[in-house]
Amino acid sequence: MTRKRFINLPAWKTLQRSLLLRMGGAVAAIALLAVLGMSVSGLVAESTQGSGEAINRAGSLRMQSWRMASLYLAMPLSSVQDGPQRMAEAIRSFDATLESEAIRAMLPRAGHNGLTTSVLTMTYQHMLQTWQQRIRPRFLVVADGRAPQLSDVERVALLADMSLFVDQINDLVKQMEETTEAKIRVMRLVLGVALVLTVLVVLLTIWLIHAHLLQPLKRLLALSSSVGQGDLSARTTYTGEDELGQLGRAFNLMAEDLSKLYQDLEARVRQKTAELTRSNQSLELLYHSIARLHGAPPGKTVYLALLRDIEQVLELGHGIICLGEHGGSSGVAVANTMQPGDANPCAQTACLWCHGSDQTRFSIASDFHRHLTLPLADAEKQYGVLILEIPEGRQLEAWQVQLLEALSRHIGVAIGAERRIEQNRRVGLLEERAVIARELHDSLAQSLAFMRIQVSRLQMLLKTPEKRPEAEQVLLELRAGMSSAYRQLRELLSTFRLKMDGQDLGAALAQTVSEFAERGELNIELTHHLEGCQLGPNEEIHVLHVVREALSNVINHARASNAWVNLSCLADGRVEAVIDDDGQGIVKSADVHHYGMTIMEERARTLAGEVRYEARPGEGHCGTRVVLTFRPASRRPGNIAGNGVQTLRRLEA
Repeated sequence: MTRKRFINLPAWKTLQRSLLLRMGGAVAAIALLAVLGMSVSGLVAESTQGSGEAINRAGSLRMQSWRMASLYLAMPLSSVQDGPQRMAEAIRSFDATLESEAIRAMLPRAGHNGLTTSVLTMTYQHMLQTWQQRIRPRFLVVADGRAPQLSDVERVALLADMSLFVDQINDLVKQMEETTEAKIRVMRLVLGVALVLTVLVVLLTIWLIHAHLLQPLKRLLALSSSVGQGDLSARTTYTGEDELGQLGRAFNLMAEDLSKLYQDLEARVRQKTAELTRSNQSLELLYHSIARLHGAPPGKTVYLALLRDIEQVLELGHGIICLGEHGGSSGVAVANTMQPGDANPCAQTACLWCHGSDQTRFSIASDFHRHLTLPLADAEKQYGVLILEIPEGRQLEAWQVQLLEALSRHIGVAIGAERRIEQNRRVGLLEERAVIARELHDSLAQSLAFMRIQVSRLQMLLKTPEKRPEAEQVLLELRAGMSSAYRQLRELLSTFRLKMDGQDLGAALAQTVSEFAERGELNIELTHHLEGCQLGPNEEIHVLHVVREALSNVINHARASNAWVNLSCLADGRVEAVIDDDGQGIVKSADVHHYGMTIMEERARTLAGEVRYEARPGEGHCGTRVVLTFRPASRRPGNIAGNGVQTLRRLEA
């Protein structure tokens, strides 16, 4: 028994571990029972085939027996016509019926040793023996044509023998019926057992499907729905050895992995959100800082706002913006958010420790407070330092140091740009003064010198009365020179008092064109297209002066009726100003009182451009064309202002 159990244990474990094998076994059992029932039914049907015929034939033997008996008894009493023949036919019929295949088929076959005989066979053999030994010989006498003379005793004995023989036939028929009914009972029993077993197997299969398939699947489906709704803590308890148990374990592993992955994703989302928030704050700080630095000249108000923004966004201590020469021993704190009691690094006797380096560095003051020093510099030089106090226990991250370095660079660029703008203003003022002096020297000063010479001539001529007519001519020239000098003085005053008054270049040109058109009583047409070419204030003033000088020459010397002023931006980025007139053209004169062309050339050189004087083009046209061309400072390579604007736009994007 132990060995048998050892042999069957793996198969049982395999069946227990496989739901498909169990369900397949149940279906196979149902199929086997169905096949068994159908087989038994077929066998019983096959075995009972012809039983009715055999019983009918066996039952007919009784009638045939009594008929032969009646023929036998009737033969001595009367002459029965054809009696022997009828008896012979009855005997043959009885023999044929008794030896028929239907009756013999009902007889069970003998055993393998030929000794086993059923009751039905014994009854049949006994009846056959009685027929052949006791009944048939009597009837053969009649069949042979001999009429027996029977006594009453013989008649009674014949009837007794026939009664016994018929009883044997009845026993045979009864046993044949019982044999048939036994086979039917066996078939009923087998079919009933098969039906009961089939119902049990079907119920077992239904229970197996319900308990081990449908219920676990419903639970897994419900848990899957919970996981789909975000409940990653759902776990199944069905973790058996079968396929659904393996599916349950796989589901638990999947839910656990999803939970870990979700937690990891949440951590990453929080990290990315913090990084985005940090980046947004950094960009916002950079944007507002650059907007403050480039929206107004850097000063104490702007610096204080920057320091407060840095302290608020980066959660640092108070700070100082100190300006001074690089490597110097002193500086000026232009902005300071330090409070009484703070560790002020500018309280030291010398500033060499903060201005002695052009690199970002951490330092510790005498009171053991930590400070971060960042240089305020641009590409050319260092202008000072930004010093920030680091709270105790606080460690700056790399992105914070990078942000502070970017801010310090922008502050340095803003300071450098403001100083260059101030320097350019000074240079512009000096250039304007030089232009005024040059114009006074070239116009009014030379006119006064000419008049001084004429006055000396007049004094010499007045000493000689005979040179009075020549003295009057000198006096006329002197008066003309004084008138010219007065007119030049008025023009210079108008030029020096010229202001833009908040207008753009187009409005100032329109006002100038209207003024000269009214003064010279001529038609002047203005065309202005400067989109894409941004001019600085000094450039607009010089362009306006050149246009005014050219229109002044048109009024005073060209004798024109029409003039055209056209300003445009060329494809290569240069600005072109063209002043045309339909006057008499360029006429060379020895008059020393007009210096407009020289002044225009000086202004063109100031703009790093050139001015040309040409005849007005076109067949049949007359007049003069003045052409001024130059490249604006905003379109020149290496322009600092343009680079600053582009940097601001990149930061805004």
